[in-house]
Amino acid sequence: MHILDLLNTPVFTLGSVPVPWSDLLGNIAAIATVFLALRRNILSWPVQIAGSILLLSASIGAGLGGNASRQVVIIAAAIWGWTRWKAAKEEAGEVQVRWGTWTERIVLVLVLGLGTLGFGALLDWGGWSWNPYPDAYIFIGSLVAMVAQGRAIVEFWLVWLAVDLVGIPLAVSGGLLFSGAVYLVFLVMVVMGIVDWSRRSRQRISSPHEIASDISRPDPE
Repeated sequence: MHILDLLNTPVFTLGSVPVPWSDLLGNIAAIATVFLALRRNILSWPVQIAGSILLLSASIGAGLGGNASRQVVIIAAAIWGWTRWKAAKEEAGEVQVRWGTWTERIVLVLVLGLGTLGFGALLDWGGWSWNPYPDAYIFIGSLVAMVAQGRAIVEFWLVWLAVDLVGIPLAVSGGLLFSGAVYLVFLVMVVMGIVDWSRRSRQRISSPHEIASDISRPDPE
């Protein structure tokens, strides 16, 4: 049996919709990823990679081209974030979180907005998604969130919150009911993450020159 056929074999049905192994195991890994990120545990990155491989298979089976592309980019971004957190732990003994600068926030919002429009147009032009712009929003939003997570800024959780609010109806309408249910769990965990990382964050007071250049250089951990 082809590996995709095996991974997309239904385990059970939720309502009248079958839930494949890839969707079930991938979302279990996704929940574990958020839990580990909440604890600032570096294992969140390899677990995320494993979960993304499984969700890639689920997205292909559901015909969500943007969501499938999202998983590929998430894997690449997770490798980058893994190296960032590893270096931070080696230097400081832990991953130290902070609020982002206004420059970082503006860049994140611009990338989210313009990236969604651009990638949504590409998906629509190529016919690679039945719902291109929400699909693109989740794809770009996930990438933006992971960059923010790699930089260990609190806004990472806020971006995930924005992604979840669109991800729930998109997953349900695409037939991935289990994924939609998991997104609801994510909402609770994201709120917990915002509160916890806010409490742990170190408010930095920088000079105007440091604020302008902070987005382009590694943060001192």
